[in-house]
Amino acid sequence: MAGGQSVSLQHFRASGFRCLSEVDLAPDPTLNLFTGPNASGKTSLLEGIFYLGRGRSFRASGNRELIQAGQKGFTLFGDVTFAEESHRTGVEVGIGRRQVRVDAENGNGADLARLLPVQAIDPEVHELIQGGPEYRRRFLDWGVFHVKQAFLESWRRYQKALRQRNAALRQGDNEQAVRAWDTELAEHGEAVDQYRSEYLEDYLPLFSSIIHEKLPFEAICTYKRGWSPKTGLAEALQDSWDRDRTFGSTQAGPHRADLLLEVHDRRARHRVSRGQQKMLAASLVISQTRHVAAKGNDRLVLLVDDPAAELDRDNRERLFEMLHEMPAQMFVTALEPEDLPWSAQGEMFHVEHGKVSPLL
Repeated sequence: MAGGQSVSLQHFRASGFRCLSEVDLAPDPTLNLFTGPNASGKTSLLEGIFYLGRGRSFRASGNRELIQAGQKGFTLFGDVTFAEESHRTGVEVGIGRRQVRVDAENGNGADLARLLPVQAIDPEVHELIQGGPEYRRRFLDWGVFHVKQAFLESWRRYQKALRQRNAALRQGDNEQAVRAWDTELAEHGEAVDQYRSEYLEDYLPLFSSIIHEKLPFEAICTYKRGWSPKTGLAEALQDSWDRDRTFGSTQAGPHRADLLLEVHDRRARHRVSRGQQKMLAASLVISQTRHVAAKGNDRLVLLVDDPAAELDRDNRERLFEMLHEMPAQMFVTALEPEDLPWSAQGEMFHVEHGKVSPLL
């Protein structure tokens, strides 16, 4: 993206989302702190902001469970400043339907992501380490999307060809019918891989420096593109034909890529504790936020849910230090104000029973 595209959420409204009956929030452009008891709605508030910037939840697999009990749907609205221009975004969701609106026009998830680039350190952030490759691919592609403008079109065309090829495999079509999609799949798959590789060439040194400076252990991140580095994708598709037929799906391509995280020459999920997994995953998110900001979005939106959870004192201090002076409008939750080192800064809000009130 071009330089100087600072982002800020100026106004946020939510209705019927989780436990949030009606929320009308005018956040600080730099730092917003939300305190309150467990199950008060703090995480739901961050989840709503995340949904407005991603078109999905960071903890739910579908929209139905996001709808408040007794309601037919939920709405989210935001006034966003992007590159010194004001935009109004909104999402209205009901059972089996969703409408995205951007500046009074129909939009989609990519429009939301472009105008409100939002990252999160949430209670499930450790899944970046513990979870399957899909978590890390999604994480990677969010960064590539915001740095490489042409990535989205290549990704969409690859996904379309992949769906068609996999459908032909499941239907038991002959080899010629299935492999009719190989040329398009290889062309756009190679492009997706190239954009990812170029992005990581710049991103990984920053991640490594943060790990080296802030964490008490070293970690190495390696990109696995989803097929042999010794061949092009067209050849890999040809070589994997027997496996594709056996499994009924395409076994080579960027849809099988992964970020391999290792600590002391072993997969990180087998080597480090749950708290260390959170620190390593938070380092991934923080370094990505800094990288995307440096590449064009001067400031982003960063959501941090209960940062002290599962961390001992030393790791809490390390995390707070990494979060210091982030190039982002931050939204941070905690049980008590004293759980956070920034209680004298920014705007403080109290959350209880799904209601958000400023603390004067």
